[in-house]
Amino acid sequence: MTSAALVHVRELGVTHEGADAATPAAATFRIAPGEVVLLLGPSGSGKSTLALTLNGLIPQSVPARITGSVEVAGLDATTTPVARLSTHVGMVFQDPDAQLVTGTVLDEVAFGPENLRMPVTDVLARTEAALRRVGLWERREDNPDRLSGGGRQRLAIACALALGSPLLVLDEPTANLDPRGIEDVYAALRDVVTGGDRAILLVEHNLDEAVALTSRVVVLDATGRTVADGSVDDVLRARADELHELGVWLPVSALAALRLRAAGYALDPLPLTPEELRAALERCPAPMPAPASGTSENRTNFGGFRPNPPKFAQDSEVRGRERPRDASPGPAIVEVRGLTLARGRTRVLHDVDLTVRAGEFVAIVGANGAGKTSLLQAIAGVIPAPRGTVRIDGTDPARTRLRARARRIGFVFQNPEHQFLARTAFDELAHGLRLQGLPEDEVRDRATDLLERFGLDGQADRHPFLLSGGQKRRLSVGTALVAAAPVLALDEPTFGQDRARAEELLQLLRGLHADGTTVIVVTHDLQLVTEHAQRTVVVADGRIAADGATATVFADEALIERAGLRPPPLRRALRGLHRHPSLAAVARLADLPGSIA
Repeated sequence: MTSAALVHVRELGVTHEGADAATPAAATFRIAPGEVVLLLGPSGSGKSTLALTLNGLIPQSVPARITGSVEVAGLDATTTPVARLSTHVGMVFQDPDAQLVTGTVLDEVAFGPENLRMPVTDVLARTEAALRRVGLWERREDNPDRLSGGGRQRLAIACALALGSPLLVLDEPTANLDPRGIEDVYAALRDVVTGGDRAILLVEHNLDEAVALTSRVVVLDATGRTVADGSVDDVLRARADELHELGVWLPVSALAALRLRAAGYALDPLPLTPEELRAALERCPAPMPAPASGTSENRTNFGGFRPNPPKFAQDSEVRGRERPRDASPGPAIVEVRGLTLARGRTRVLHDVDLTVRAGEFVAIVGANGAGKTSLLQAIAGVIPAPRGTVRIDGTDPARTRLRARARRIGFVFQNPEHQFLARTAFDELAHGLRLQGLPEDEVRDRATDLLERFGLDGQADRHPFLLSGGQKRRLSVGTALVAAAPVLALDEPTFGQDRARAEELLQLLRGLHADGTTVIVVTHDLQLVTEHAQRTVVVADGRIAADGATATVFADEALIERAGLRPPPLRRALRGLHRHPSLAAVARLADLPGSIA
């Protein structure tokens, strides 16, 4: 690497006010023009914090103690004014709402170039080009509040693109995007680095598209120390086992390949994309014998292995053995009839009918703006629906007092901050328990137990807003569970989670489901849907486009295409496989040979 690096981070440690330890603790790497650097690490390792040091927001706007150094274009990022750093670093936050400030989509994108005092013609040209690139030009006069979560994410990306900064920093840029939106974003990012004079730092857990763009990978361990820095081949392919044990995300195809390797398939080098996995399997001879007993299976078992499963999940699994996962569902517990909703002047749901029976695990999927979140929020009573259109266990949630509603349905927002009320993580959980009138001793014991089960016992006294993205998500799920409601509704539950924590959360949901809890999930992660949901509801243009068994829905590829989606990565890799026809129909990682039941 030459001295012309855009960024040079040396032994960076960041200790927030009130924190006992630095996260990250000792991060070191450089970024040169033309590079796309993928930053990986477990939840809580300090990835988002590190990103915020690059534009000076930490420590200049968010106080923190800094050790080591951060240089951007030769400038000390801890002391150079944020306004000056903004000409070198464009930023897309994990939460797009944190950076949207104006009244129209057009003004939002123009805001940055205007503040750099660019000529009006340049401002308008950059704004139009950026909005067209992310597919929002036709909505340029809309208020950003009227966009879906994915729409606001694309708007934030357009704002960063319009600045034209030499370095673009993106924190989970595709977390709220549908598959087509993800493809569009990566096409735009590819354009950014084509000339070789700009660079990208990417914090991302959805690696299935990211790997094709990435030129280098930097990995932090759980404390935020750099433990790997090298090419995609040197890090993702050669050290996949280590990364898997560390708890970071790998591409779905890599996870599948690790399983298949354990079953005797000679897949070397490790495939990282559906196309690579498919090609490798077509070249691969019949499997070799499975590894002898005693060989560590931990590195290849994504669906069944968890290093230290939370106590709550363990207990739920034991209790749930009496109720098989595929047991017949009970009576209708969620009923939606003729539901029509509008946001502002835009109708987002059209005469929707939906029934969910007690004990089902249902996924609601669809393109950005299809109406998924609005449907889930109407079911949970978060937004009012017309009288008589929604029933939860026979009651209308929008016309039920909050305490009574919480006993019927727990809801987890797409953005965790939208549901936080208290000043500490402990009190956030204790609040719901106190609403139930429990004695303070029981409140303390149960809140402490939940913090431990969600890996938050060291964060009890921290303000929820100061937690990492993954920690906020786990806390938000915990607040929804305290009332032990028979229905649990979650909007993008794995957003911001590392692989190990996401699997722990999903294991928890499986345990609750086995106990009889009805689980309804809205997500863009179609592999997650394939792995866990018994039933899938596809929403398109505010209407139910399909509703059926998950395997049946995803087998209809024409339907998936019409809904603006893409088949899950594993299905794309294995469908129509010739050399190993026994794998051609597999859609779930858990069903691959080499997995552990």
